[in-house]
Formats: sequence, C-alpha cells, structure tokens
Amino acid sequence: MTIVYILIAILMFGFMIFTHELGHYTFARIFHVKIFEFSLGMGPKLLSRVSKKTAIRYSWRLFPIGGFVSMAGEDEESDEPDALCRKPVWQRMIITAAGGLTNLILGILVMTVLVCFMRNLYGTTVRGFSEGASSSSCGLAVGDTIVAVDGASVHIFPELSYQIMHRGAEPVDLSVKRNGETLVLSDVVFPTVTESGHTFGEYDFYPDAIGKTPLTVLRYAFFESLNTVRMIWESLIDLATGSYTVKDLSGPVGVTQVITQAARTSAFQLFYMFVFISMNLGIFNLLPLPALDGGRIVFQLIELIFRRPIPRKAEGYIHAAGLILLLLLMVFVTGKDILSLIRR
Repeated sequence: MTIVYILIAILMFGFMIFTHELGHYTFARIFHVKIFEFSLGMGPKLLSRVSKKTAIRYSWRLFPIGGFVSMAGEDEESDEPDALCRKPVWQRMIITAAGGLTNLILGILVMTVLVCFMRNLYGTTVRGFSEGASSSSCGLAVGDTIVAVDGASVHIFPELSYQIMHRGAEPVDLSVKRNGETLVLSDVVFPTVTESGHTFGEYDFYPDAIGKTPLTVLRYAFFESLNTVRMIWESLIDLATGSYTVKDLSGPVGVTQVITQAARTSAFQLFYMFVFISMNLGIFNLLPLPALDGGRIVFQLIELIFRRPIPRKAEGYIHAAGLILLLLLMVFVTGKDILSLIRR
C-alpha cells in the first residue's frame, strides 16, 4: 500500500505543477506569445509530441519535480514578433503571475468542495468548556462569540484555533460579543503543547455549530482559504525571523511523506493537504526572489515604473544565481528528508 500512497503523492504534486504551468500557458496563448514547449517534469523526455496546428511541443519528462513553459524572448531578446519581451509589460506581468494565482484558485475551489462535504461547520461562539479550562477562569463564558484574538479578526473556528495555536504560551486579548456588547478580555491563558521544540496553544472550549446553507458554505470556504494563506504567510515570516530554520523545511521527499500520512488517515485529510500544498506552491512562487515568478514580476514592475527594462543579460544572471541557490536549498532539504527516513 505504501507504493500506492507514494504514487498518489506524485500524481497530486504533478497535478499542482500542471495547473501552475497551465496558468502561464493559458495567458501566453491569450496574448499570442510564441510558445516553444509546454513540459510537465524536468530532465530527459519520456514522451513528446509537436502540435501540427501550433508547432508547440508538449512533453512529459522523467523527474516530477517541476515543469515549464518555454516562450520566445523569455530570458533574452528575440526577433520573433510574438516574443514575450515584445509584449506590453502589463501582459507579461499577468502571464508571470498566472501560475501562482492558478494554484491559489485551485486551492480555493478544492476547499469549497471539502466544506460542502463537512458534516458540521463551527463558528466562534463558546458552547461549553473542557474540565479545568483555564480560559474560563480568565473570564471567557458560555455564549460568548469571539470576534478577534489580539486584534486579529476571526470568523470561523479554524481561524480561531489557529490564532490560539500560533500565540503559543503567551496570554492573549480576546474581543468577544456578549449580550449585544463587545468586551475585551485581557490576558486570557490557554493550555499549551510542545512538539519538535516548538510550543503551541490549545483551545479548551467547545465551539457551537453554525447552520449549513449555500451562503454559509461559501463564506466558510472563503475564510478557511484565507486562514490557510495566513498560516503559510506567517510560517514564511517565522522562517525569515528565525523562529523556524531551514531544518524545519521539507523538500519533495518530505512532502511525499506528508501526503502519504494524510492519505492513510482519510480522503478528507488527503485533499485538505492538497489545498495546503497547492496554496503554498502559489504563494512561494510569487515571493519577490530571483528565479521565482515573484522575482520576475519585480523586474517587470521596475520596467513599468521607470519606462525602461533592466538589461536582459543582467536580469538573466540574477535569476541564474537565484536558481542555483534554490537548487542547493532543495538538495539540502531533500538530503535531510532522506536521512530522516533512514534513521526511522
């Protein structure tokens, strides 16, 4: 069964990459950019076909760790009239951003389907407390609707749970609605749990269920997706500030492990993990770093503001340096994941 789970992980990861590249490809076609190749995977070709109508090569390559859409004038000047470099900068920005945005949209759509199949949806109103709940002794009461944690708005229970978890052992200020009034409960304490050297807060109350209608499903899916984006973004901030280190990162091997574990748990957990990884892929690619889509958008913004592009050769060198660093990082985290598997 392990092989089956690994194949599921590879297929899921491949589908995310496919939709990412499909975003680039679709808008390149819309703006009539000359495309040489649409490839799923990297390395030697396994299958390849050239369209007689468009002359675009469609390829499936050996290593399922990426993909690309090769366009004329992408990294250098081109005499092709339909080269990417000859298109208006706003069109190039849309083409570049389309990959990451497609991953985000895919995540939202799958999340909406998941919410449709949830048995219950939970809000932020307190229905009861677990035995010895510390938050109850700090003033939180049954019937309170929590609307913010340390000023961060919460609308559904997953948002509330995440905010409590992310605060760790620190007391929090809760904004609650009680009898039609908004109160602020200061220094509310929640229990904690420590995993892998990191301390997380835990809720100690039971949330009330909310009615399930088409409108509440869409609302729930929106805020659940927003919460997922927030988790990813704040994780990146934690990484940048040193709360987490590169040792906490996972590469393709680690991601495959996570997807395999989710698949063993339930189909719901598997698809929830799909949402998380798809959104992670979209956000990461839009970061303003060389070699990533976000890094290319930075150069396009500079061109848009100053009405002249940075020399293609200089930009190419910067992206090449960024790619080397990313590949080294991938080698490091993949090696770490493999060693972790061996030591088990």
